[in-house]
Amino acid sequence: MSFDVAVAGFGPTGATLAALFLHEVIKVSAKSGSNYPASGFSGWQAYLMEALLTLGLVSVILGTASGAQNIGIFGAIGVGGYIALAGLWGSPISGTSMNPARTFGPDLVGRDFTAYWVYVVGPVVGAAIAVGIAYVLRGAGGGASGSAAAQGDMFTEVARPRKT
Repeated sequence: MSFDVAVAGFGPTGATLAALFLHEVIKVSAKSGSNYPASGFSGWQAYLMEALLTLGLVSVILGTASGAQNIGIFGAIGVGGYIALAGLWGSPISGTSMNPARTFGPDLVGRDFTAYWVYVVGPVVGAAIAVGIAYVLRGAGGGASGSAAAQGDMFTEVARPRKT
């Protein structure tokens, strides 16, 4: 988890710089920060695990910490709790990346992209499915009435919706 904290918010540039620092200064193998399917598991099994874990992560984010559904600090606790549990569930199979940018840096520094497709396609597919499910369950969302209703307002009718 420390590698994740080091690159949070910096994308592939941060992941690459962190991997370079660990590799060149601290003399840690660049492969230590990357994800690979565990021995005994195929790339397809790791792909399915990454897609499933990302589906869960995006669902938790959309349900607790986005727009009108924002429930404050409890959203952060829910997202952080899910990430911790996902690490326990997925690490034995795929390494639990759930973020292509986080895997890119160590793969670039280590010059090993053999299983990188797993950590790009899996999260993209999982996130797309989660967004599709949220759309089916909640609709497009947005608007003043939806935000007011999510915050507990009883009377959400807007007389002139284009003016608010």
